[in-house]
Amino acid sequence: MALPSGHVKARYQESTISQYRGNPFIEALPSTFSIEQVRASMTGIVQYNLKDIFAEGRDRAHMIAALLDDFFQPLASHIQLEEKLSIMIRRGYVGRNLIDGSLNSHMQNGYERIMTGDLDVFRFHQVKSTASSLSLIGCSGSGKSTSLNRILSAYPPVIFHEVHNFTQVVYLKVDCPHDGSLKSLCINFFRALDGAVGTDYETKYVKKRHGIETLLAQMSQVANAHAIGVLVIDEIQHLSRKRSGGVEKMLNFFVTLVNTIGLPVVFVGTPKARPIFEQDLRSGRRSAGLGSLLWEPMKPPAQAIDSVTGKPRITEWKAFTDKLWTYQWLRNRDEVLTDDVRYCWYDLSQGVLDIVVKLFVLAQLRAIVTGVERITVNILKKVYENELKPVHPMLAALRSGDPDRIAEFSDLMIPDIENKLTKLTAAISKPRASDPYQGNSQAQRLHSLLIGMDFESDAVVPLVRRIVEEHPNLTTKDLVSIALECYESDEKPQKKRLKTKSVPQKDWHTLESDDLRFMYSQADKKSLHAHLSKNSVIFRLEDWLNKTG
Repeated sequence: MALPSGHVKARYQESTISQYRGNPFIEALPSTFSIEQVRASMTGIVQYNLKDIFAEGRDRAHMIAALLDDFFQPLASHIQLEEKLSIMIRRGYVGRNLIDGSLNSHMQNGYERIMTGDLDVFRFHQVKSTASSLSLIGCSGSGKSTSLNRILSAYPPVIFHEVHNFTQVVYLKVDCPHDGSLKSLCINFFRALDGAVGTDYETKYVKKRHGIETLLAQMSQVANAHAIGVLVIDEIQHLSRKRSGGVEKMLNFFVTLVNTIGLPVVFVGTPKARPIFEQDLRSGRRSAGLGSLLWEPMKPPAQAIDSVTGKPRITEWKAFTDKLWTYQWLRNRDEVLTDDVRYCWYDLSQGVLDIVVKLFVLAQLRAIVTGVERITVNILKKVYENELKPVHPMLAALRSGDPDRIAEFSDLMIPDIENKLTKLTAAISKPRASDPYQGNSQAQRLHSLLIGMDFESDAVVPLVRRIVEEHPNLTTKDLVSIALECYESDEKPQKKRLKTKSVPQKDWHTLESDDLRFMYSQADKKSLHAHLSKNSVIFRLEDWLNKTG
C-alpha cells in the first residue's frame, strides 16, 4: 500500500530500556542519538570552496546570502533541548501503549469528556499520564524555532503501523494565533493535524460552531486517536489572557493536556510570555514536568581560564564566531579573527544568534561594495547603523540587562532583510570610482587571481589592462597563461618605477592588512599611536630591553 508523502511504515527495533520495551509507538522511533550524532545531524551544511573568492561580486553575493539558511552551529543549549525532547516523546508513550490497552482507556476517557463536556472527568481512573511539559523562553532570533525544527526533523512526522492499522503522529507543531484566543488555537491544531494526516477535522468540528469546551474536548480526543508524541505550541506570547478567559482557564487547559490527556506539550515563546509561566510555576501545577529552559544570548567574549589546565578556555562565543569566520568569500580576508573585530561583533549583536549571522552576511556584502574586501570594525559599525536600525531598541535593552526592558522589546525582527540583501547585491555591480577596470568583470577576476598568485600588486593593474585590451575574447584561463608569460618577460614593468606609484588616501582602506596606510584608515586618529603600538608597528626600546634583560 502506497503511503502519503511524509508517512513511513513502522519498522520495529527492540528497545534497550525496559520501560520502553514492547511499546510499538516507541520501538518504531529511531534509536536515541549520541551527542556526536546530535551535533552531526543539527550542523548546517555550507557549500564553500576557496576558489569561489575569485568569482564575480554578484555571484559571491548569492553564496554569502546562503549562510542565512545553511549555517547552523549546535551549542550546548541545543544538545540539552534535544535530550529533553527525546525523553518527552518516549516517556509520553509509556502511558499510551497500543498493546496493553492503556491507549484504549485514554480513548474511553476522552469519549466520556466529549459526552459530559467536562475535561476533568474519568471513566477509567486507573489510567495514568506519563507525559510532561517544557517551556522554552528566549527573545526572537535566539534560534528556538530553528533548533526545534532541526531536532524534530530527525523523526518521521507520521508512522503507519500496518499490523495494528494505526496512524501515529510523532510530533505536531502549532503556531499560537495572533488574536490570542483558545478557540483559534484549537482551530490551528485541527488544521495542522489535517495537513499532517490528510483528515478533515477542521470542517468536522470547527464549522459546526461548537463551543470552546467542546472544541477542547475534541482536540484532546483527536490527540489520542493519533497518539501524538509531542505537541509544540510556538509563539505562546500571542495567547491573550483576556480573550482566552483569563490565566486560570488557560493554565487549566494546558495542565489537562499534560496531566489528564497524557499529551506532552512544549511551550515556545519570548519573554513576553513570562507572566503566564511564572504563575504556572508558582502554582506547582507542572512540578512533574521537565521545567523551563531560558535561552539567553551568548555570553560576552571574556577570556576564561581553565582551573585544571591553567590555559584560556574556549568560550561558546569564540567557538561560534571562529567557525562562522571561515565562511568568507572576500579576496582580502583576514584568516584569523582579531580581538578588535570579535569584541565589536559581540557589542553590536549582543550575542543574539540571528543578529550575529545577519551582521556577518551584510558585512561581507558591504565589504565587496566598498572594495575593502575584508571585514573590519568600521564595516561592522556601518552595517549596524545603516542596516540594523529596526533592532537598535532591542539590542539597547539587552545591553542594559533590565528584564522588563528586554521583555518589552523581545520581538527581535529585522524587516525586509531580503530587500537589504538585494540592494547591496545591486550595488556590487556598479563600478566604483577607485575601480581601475571600470566594472570590467573579466579584468577584476584576472586581477584577483594574479594577486592570489603573489604577483607584485603595483604591477598587476597595467598588466591586466593591457592583456584584456589586447585579448578581449579569450577565457580567463588563457589570460592567466598570457599574464604569466608577460610577467616573467622583459615586457614586465620595472618594479622600481611601479613602487613609486602612490595610492590615493581615499583608497587606503583597500590595501593589505599589514600596510601602515590601511592601519591609518581604520584607526581613530586620536588613538592612532595606541593602535599602532597594539599591532606591534611602533618599536619601544624599554619594552625590548625588559624582554631581553
